[in-house]
Parts: sequence; structure tokens; C-alpha cells
Amino acid sequence: MSTENAKFAVQNLFNVDGWVCVVTGGGTGIGLMIAQAFANNGAKVYITSRRQDVLEQTTKRWGSSLVHARGELIPAVCDVTSKDSVRQLVDEIGKNESQVDLLVNNAGISKTTSEVEKGEGSVKALAEELFNEDPNHWEDIYKTNVIGPFFVSAAFLPLLHAASKKSHHTGSIINISSISGITSSTQHHVNYNVSKAATIHLTTLLAQEFRRKAVRVRVNGIAPGIFPSEMTAGGSDEYNKSQLPHGEEFGRKKGIPADRPGRDEDMAQAALMLACNQYAYGQTIAVDGGYLLVNG
Repeated sequence: MSTENAKFAVQNLFNVDGWVCVVTGGGTGIGLMIAQAFANNGAKVYITSRRQDVLEQTTKRWGSSLVHARGELIPAVCDVTSKDSVRQLVDEIGKNESQVDLLVNNAGISKTTSEVEKGEGSVKALAEELFNEDPNHWEDIYKTNVIGPFFVSAAFLPLLHAASKKSHHTGSIINISSISGITSSTQHHVNYNVSKAATIHLTTLLAQEFRRKAVRVRVNGIAPGIFPSEMTAGGSDEYNKSQLPHGEEFGRKKGIPADRPGRDEDMAQAALMLACNQYAYGQTIAVDGGYLLVNG
């Protein structure tokens, strides 16, 4: 009986010891939270960024103090908008690894915002505000937030499939979108919200195609609410961590029932669940402190 009960122990339910993971945009913010979650539980985690200095800083600070002896943070420069850069990343990892258990498509960007409140006073003012947006910004956001995850997923598919050859295990992908792709509010950045809605649908489409018998790779997603990152906080500290205000005032201002921004552990728990639950297919889970309940 004790053996049968052992499967319910947390260390067995969420066992990623010995896994090989790739986290794009893993040098800061949400990507770093996820990378730390897996590395501190025994996984070898390749973290990517376009910025070599950020990767070196992150691996020096966080990779040297992991609580699991087998855990690793390994830096790998990559631009997810460049197919050549993505192919080089896959080739480099493929030289050292026979499989990839988990790919996290986290790299993302946002650009300019729009003063949509102008529509309260003048239809002409709102029309001009929106029409004056730079289409190049739309293209840049879409390249990183949607096209990037598509090609990165396709490139890693053979290595992810190799992980699915293990008994009771499938390679998997987690796409990081945002509640901005779900909410009915533009939140002042239409271009970003549209891209994240596309990321969510891309997750569904890839889940459908990759579940095929010859592939057997699971695809799921996380739609984060407000978490500390360079995007939400405007920067990061010397440890590549970002800070946001806490407390009830922040919660009321942002309409968050949890009365705080997300913590590192909140994101870590969501990622571990989707990665380890072999029965989860095609799901995008909002981890938002109740934001969507209040704001829709």
C-alpha cells in the first residue's frame, strides 16, 4: 500500500529531475521564474535571450545557487525572430542532448500605447490616435509574440518527440501568452493584445497538430496577469529581477482580487503543473489573481 501511495507524494507528482528544458526569454521576468522552477528541481535548463550580458548575469547569480545538485542554467543567445538563429540554437542543443522534455515559448515584446480615452470626447481624436500607430510596431510585436513561437516550436519538434519515446512521458510545449489576449479591454495597447490573442489560438492549433501519433507532443499555455517583469516594471535590478508595488491599494487600482501582483512561485507552480500533467492538452490557463473575474 505504501508503494501505491508514493505516487501521490509531491516529489513524484512534479518530478522534473533530469529533464532538459528550453526557455526563450529566460534571462529575466517570467521566463526566469519558470527557468528557476525547473532548474531548482533538477532540470537542465537552457535559457535564451538576444542579450549575452543578461544571460551571463542571470546564470552567474541564479545558476550558482540552485538547491538541486543536478539543476543547471545554461545560457544560449538566440533571436526568436530569426530562423537562422533558431536553427543554430536547435543544432547546438542537439549536439549535447538527445531530447528536449519541455520548450517554453516565453520571449515577448510590447511597444507603444494608445490614448484610447480620447474616444470619450471626440470620434475624430480617437480615429487619429489609432490611425497614427506605426505599422512597423505591429509587425515587430507579431514577429516576436506569434511568428517566433511558431517557428521555434517547429524547429524543436524532433527533439521534443524524442522525449515522448520514454514510458508514460511526453515532450511538451508551454506558450506564454497573457490575459491581454483574453480581456475585452485594449489596455491602451491594441497591437500587443491582438498578438497575445493570436498566441492563445496558436497554442490550440499546435496542440491539435502535434497530438498526432507520429509526433505525440503536448502543447499548452499560460496567460499571466500582472507579474513583475521588464515589461510591466520598466526594467530589472542587478539580479535581473523586477519589482512591482504590493498591497491592497495596488490590488484595488488594478482590479485584482488577490491584492497583489503575481509572485515567482505562482508562475512556477503553473508551469510545473502543465509540464508534469500528462493528461493536459491544448489548455491555456489564466494565472491572474482574479483579474479577469473583475475586468472581463
